Amino acid sequence: MTLWPAWVEQLNHPESPLQLETPLIQLAGSAEESERMQQLASSRPDSGLQFIANDSLEQADPIWPQAGHGAMLSKRDGRIDPLQLLRALRRSLIQHKVELRATDVVELQRRSSSHRRHWQLITADGRNEEVDLVVICSALGSTKLLQCLGHQRPMDAVLGQVLELQLNKQAEQWSGWPAVLTCGGINLIPHEPDRLWIGATLEPGLIADPAATETMKRLNDLAPAWLEDSQLLGQWHGLRARPRERPAPLLEELEPGLLLASGHYRNGVLLTPATAEWVGQHIDKAMITSS
Repeated sequence: MTLWPAWVEQLNHPESPLQLETPLIQLAGSAEESERMQQLASSRPDSGLQFIANDSLEQADPIWPQAGHGAMLSKRDGRIDPLQLLRALRRSLIQHKVELRATDVVELQRRSSSHRRHWQLITADGRNEEVDLVVICSALGSTKLLQCLGHQRPMDAVLGQVLELQLNKQAEQWSGWPAVLTCGGINLIPHEPDRLWIGATLEPGLIADPAATETMKRLNDLAPAWLEDSQLLGQWHGLRARPRERPAPLLEELEPGLLLASGHYRNGVLLTPATAEWVGQHIDKAMITSS
């Protein structure tokens, strides 16, 4: 909540506009979850959290899916458009004269202590380059690079499917929606006057299950009629890297000059600024030590 507004202000540009869309509303799925939300809101009065009782929720917008246990309103939470974010980051990298290479690192080798530079990168386009410091942030691809160096950080693939839906109700009925509405772990994100993204599934492995999207669209049998009547415009899926037997993410200095910042699972965008801050601090520390 501290870093993202600063990032948006710094990265926003007419060529790559970026904004933080708020708020987020999370519907409580049980009486126990409702009680936890109320305790959290009361314990953090300055965090922009507010519990909404179920009767107030129904009066606010009766077309929302109703879990019947109230909801948490987080005024400072929301979403960043990930494609807009990538454009803004790419523009900033170019502005700072960072060289971008569209290739894979196929092997990472440790150099002997007699070499001035400690690491050797072998890339798919035939380059063989020595560098001072390496930051590995390649999700599921991180494991292979680390294994050859003796570091075991296994990660499992968790597939997520997302649907884009065309809503049949009139557009003005969606004007009061939050940036993100969460129900049963599923996010409903309005974009354009009458379209909605809904996602994402949690599927172990690499193969998408068509039945999983049907279950998701029904919101575990909490979906209102308007959602079930919506039309499918498109869908896609991606893979998250979930660390095995370790909490996500993996932020580690494995050895001098070798940083691991990967395995963010479902919180990659959320934790981007915090991860970058951690990496930056360790790079600064390494540069001071080497000098």
